[in-house]
Amino acid sequence: MSDPQLFLIAAVVVLVTVLFVLWIGKFENKLIKSILDWFPAILFAYVLPAAFTHLSGMDLSKVLLHDLSKSWIIPFTILTVMSALSIKQLKIVGLKPIIVFEVGSLVIATLPVLLVLVFGIFNQANTELFIVGGYWKGLVPIVGGWIGGSTSQLVLKELVETPEALFLSILVLDNILVNIWTILMFQFIKRSNRLNEAWGINSKFPVVEAPEYSGSTRPWIVDTWTIGTIMLVMALASLLPLSFLGSVVVLSIVGLLLGNIMPIWNHKLVLKLAGFSIVLIMAILGLKLNFSNLSLPAVLVVLVLIWLVLHFLAMLLTARLIKTNIAWVAIGSMANLGGISTAPAVTSAYKKELMPHAIVLAILSMVTGTAWGMLTIFLFRLF
Repeated sequence: MSDPQLFLIAAVVVLVTVLFVLWIGKFENKLIKSILDWFPAILFAYVLPAAFTHLSGMDLSKVLLHDLSKSWIIPFTILTVMSALSIKQLKIVGLKPIIVFEVGSLVIATLPVLLVLVFGIFNQANTELFIVGGYWKGLVPIVGGWIGGSTSQLVLKELVETPEALFLSILVLDNILVNIWTILMFQFIKRSNRLNEAWGINSKFPVVEAPEYSGSTRPWIVDTWTIGTIMLVMALASLLPLSFLGSVVVLSIVGLLLGNIMPIWNHKLVLKLAGFSIVLIMAILGLKLNFSNLSLPAVLVVLVLIWLVLHFLAMLLTARLIKTNIAWVAIGSMANLGGISTAPAVTSAYKKELMPHAIVLAILSMVTGTAWGMLTIFLFRLF
């Protein structure tokens, strides 16, 4: 087939996949919902195009869509996610919970490097596996997925050029662990007051509502201004001779400024736009996947399990040292690992009034994930 024909087929596959993912994500059937609890809709975005290429025998790994995704869609997603964070809203959370949360992020970003070192001391073959064999490139997207969510995960995958088969295996492992972790955090937060009492920690929260835009500007004008500004920034960025990494850094800074300096800005709208583009990116990436290489070495799985547990223990120790409510450990951990959907859900099991706080922490996680992942890359490359 010619390149234009392959491009058209790839575009149709991606479009159908995105529409299916958006549709099934809103499905109210109990059976479908229970399946999505363990296999999120966004994972279908990655697997369905891969299944098509596998069954059809077509090679869609080199169509123009992949270049468009890296040049336009991923930068657009970075810009929208970063512009969703309002610095003013961080005030409703307070300093101590943010400290607990950031300690969790720091451990996620730095611990895999230390664990690879320790595993290598006990067995030189582990160093060969992770460093020479390149399996460290699978750990970096985990950092992005745990702290920043899908956006950071995809950006970091591109930065370290994680092989497609390894990336899918990491996605599956990550999905299983996060679902199990969510169940554990539901149970932990319900029992957190027992630890508060045992350690003499005041469990009261000063609940303050997140600030909302209260101007007189009509909603459609706010939406038009928001979208128009994003399009203008994307157009201007395309004129600059930036590398992929350079565009990520520049658009991250510009997005943060837009979300906090603009007098009118629709933060919810840009989050929705980011969510849609993430599904689109996943579907395009799925065109590259080869199912025949789906596997992970046992030592990597063990490392990730230790990594996850130590992340939790570090947050727990921090919360005790600074005498803040232990519930923030579960909320902060889910804001890191679960993101904007599960963090409020876990929080509601403890105190519904804290759901805005959880959302703010989850957004903070989204906008810092790429930076933490870059730290991980830097530390690994010191090898």
